[in-house]
Amino acid sequence: MTPPDALLRAAMNRLVARVGEGLADAAAGLAVAVQDVPDRLRQEWDLFQEEVKAEAERLQNENAAPPPQGTQAQKDGSAEPLQDRIDRLRAQVADLDNRLEEPT
Repeated sequence: MTPPDALLRAAMNRLVARVGEGLADAAAGLAVAVQDVPDRLRQEWDLFQEEVKAEAERLQNENAAPPPQGTQAQKDGSAEPLQDRIDRLRAQVADLDNRLEEPT
């Protein structure tokens, strides 16, 4: 084999080896990420459930107890509008959704 042929074959062999290593590293990284997904989803689901329970308790306590004397809500006879509550809850759900979609 002539030196240019040997050089060309050596270059090809090294390229194939590097590409193979890169693919193997990428596959290993993907496997690790896939293994972490169920745990992350479980953690986020548990956190979401806790937040929903806390919000439900807060709303229940808010509805059960009248506002303290002298608050703005009592002075003008209004409480937080229902649409504002819905918007706030939607924002919290969107935030949780964004956290679930973030790469780890």
